[in-house]
Amino acid sequence: MKFEFSTANKIVFGPGSINYAISFIKETSKNVFIITGKDKTRVEFFINELVRSGIITNTFQISSEPTIEQVESAAAMARQSGVDLIVGIGGGSVIDAGKAISAMATNPGNVIDYLEVIGGAKPLQFQSLFYIAIPTTAGTGTEVTRNAVITSKKDGVKASMRHQCLLPRVAVVDPNLTLTLPPGLTAETGLDALTQLIESFISVKANPITDAFCVEGISRAGRSLRKAYEGDVSAREDISLASLLSGLALANSGLGAAHGFAAPIGGLFNAPHGALCAALISPSLKVNLSALRQREKENPAINKIKIIAQLLTSKDNAEPEEAIEWIGETHRLLKIRSLRDFGIGKEDFPPIVEKAQMASSMKGNPVKLTVNELYEILELAY
Repeated sequence: MKFEFSTANKIVFGPGSINYAISFIKETSKNVFIITGKDKTRVEFFINELVRSGIITNTFQISSEPTIEQVESAAAMARQSGVDLIVGIGGGSVIDAGKAISAMATNPGNVIDYLEVIGGAKPLQFQSLFYIAIPTTAGTGTEVTRNAVITSKKDGVKASMRHQCLLPRVAVVDPNLTLTLPPGLTAETGLDALTQLIESFISVKANPITDAFCVEGISRAGRSLRKAYEGDVSAREDISLASLLSGLALANSGLGAAHGFAAPIGGLFNAPHGALCAALISPSLKVNLSALRQREKENPAINKIKIIAQLLTSKDNAEPEEAIEWIGETHRLLKIRSLRDFGIGKEDFPPIVEKAQMASSMKGNPVKLTVNELYEILELAY
């Protein structure tokens, strides 16, 4: 047994932990570059507190998933402003943007030089600027991963910049920051976290450490995801922790088919990553289970899907199919959108399948899926 494990230098979790981030920045920085989402008002309290302390603050807004052009523009601003610390405070796109910006602020060349699949996939040469990641949604876990997903409009695809230097120095996860999320976004980001936990658990690169995180995270998501959607404040802490655990797991075990599809679809259509994963996880799990039973009956992923069913349903005798049923029922209760809701037509399936086969996430899938099985996932998610 051989494996590696890496994560952010420091993780601070819990209600009110945003105060740790504020104190840390006051003690260590004089010039901060803050990446926010399109609704800047959600984090104005944070920015205003730094300004009152006499810290120079520059801000940059990411209205959707970051593009190559946005990352390069923001990195140039950070260099010109002489900042000594970068903060990403927002959803997964904001956190990813901050990771890429902090890296490009200290490394030569262009973003495309470092992107996988469509670029040079070069390793970073220099340590990124000190970066603090503060998520305001509970779904991506990107505050503890070593990749940043960037959209290339020219190629119509999302690709990752991946390197140890992209790991945030500090990750601050405060469940209180998610309390203002609307139900729909709570559902989609929460199911994104569950998707990451499930795919990391059955990944071919899973290991005992990531398995432990996944079991804990799936259990918490199972008992609290529907409650959080309904407005239960106490459930928010469970979902925030499930999201964090999903990031810790996926960064060290990889993902699977749902994410393999989500990346190219997100590049081709105006569809949020979390919403796509939410739509794809049940079909992906169903097709994977069928393929495993047909071709790899001894694959440990079959028993792991059974464990997932037991964790989600709280039934000791649950069978693998019950995991798929639980997710399907959750889809209905939480009003999760299907692929057709994003303007995707069946005529779009061929280029999606072609691009998905090249996606890095597919490498973690527990069984190699045929082209027909890939089409079946899209049909079921449609």
